[in-house]
Amino acid sequence: MAHAYTPGLKVARGMTLMKIRRLPLPGTITVQQGQKVSAETAVARTELPGQVRSLNVASLLGIQPEEIHQNMLKKEGDSIEKDEIIASSKGLFGLFKSQCKSPIDGTVESISKITGQVMLRKPEIPVEINAYVDGIVFDIIPDEGVVIQTYGTFIQGIFGVGGEAIGQLALACKTSEDVISPDRLDLKMAGKVIVVGSLVTSDMVDRAVQLGIKGIIAGGIDDSDLRKLLGYELGVAITGSERLGITIIITEGFGRITIANRTFDLLKEKEGTKASINGATQIRAGVIRPEVVIPELEDFIPVVNDDQELQGWLNIGTEVRIIRDPHFGELATVSELPIGLQKLETEAKVRVLKVKLKRTGDEIVLPRANVEMVG
Repeated sequence: MAHAYTPGLKVARGMTLMKIRRLPLPGTITVQQGQKVSAETAVARTELPGQVRSLNVASLLGIQPEEIHQNMLKKEGDSIEKDEIIASSKGLFGLFKSQCKSPIDGTVESISKITGQVMLRKPEIPVEINAYVDGIVFDIIPDEGVVIQTYGTFIQGIFGVGGEAIGQLALACKTSEDVISPDRLDLKMAGKVIVVGSLVTSDMVDRAVQLGIKGIIAGGIDDSDLRKLLGYELGVAITGSERLGITIIITEGFGRITIANRTFDLLKEKEGTKASINGATQIRAGVIRPEVVIPELEDFIPVVNDDQELQGWLNIGTEVRIIRDPHFGELATVSELPIGLQKLETEAKVRVLKVKLKRTGDEIVLPRANVEMVG
């Protein structure tokens, strides 16, 4: 049996959207405020620390831990290459030397004369975040990220899996009620986001991954197919980090369910245009819905940010949801929008706002990037 849910999901032909693009660690912003960007544009970058590998040099060389420094050929902070000799014992009369080679490329993190261990760190891992949607850089969050403003068609789904994907929208079905077979998918759909009708199956997903299709939009999916794809029973945790090689957006519910007419008509109308999709879903506090964004910037006049308020986005009385700890998921109302930048405990200067928590009535000050509009 099909199960449909109607939580008031947004389906809009045209609306202004703000997308916060945030680095996992402080880094460098690579765009300017007011700059026009494409979905694929890198807007910020940072480097994640490499993994640490321990090496018991004292044991390998047959020496006492306190003798380790006099046998090391590399110092703390030195670069190393895999299989490079980093330590060597003196041996007996200069003979029978023991040598210790690095198992990785990286650097010497620390040398301990207490344990005889040497900690080696792999090279840093570069990380870039893109704009996700075509739009305008509306605001800069110093050292952290940016806010992208865009305008276009916006469709929320009921459920999704897989992260962000960008591709040209294509219809693989003729009507919203269709159930197509996997062999209807072909190489012409590689790199695209396809609409498949009222049901997506695990066989269809497998075929789509083989062809290099970026995403699938369907009315429904069976529980059994979802378990087969994920390899486990899905609970209430957030989705979006699955490594399926594809993003799936379900617009209506579980089972075979016809895509709503308004949703299907919009998808059909926008066929051939670029779509940005995200399958991330969270049903508990701090609801997150999967989405399809189809930017239309030809006649869009962007709002220019200034030091007063995020015009057209946040105003006194606007209802918001907090998206960062320690108040993650709580609803609040904007009570004040201070002018100018304020310094946080991290020393970063950002625009802030004061909100009144609905649960307790307390007023707190937050970075503006730590909230999202509700409704």
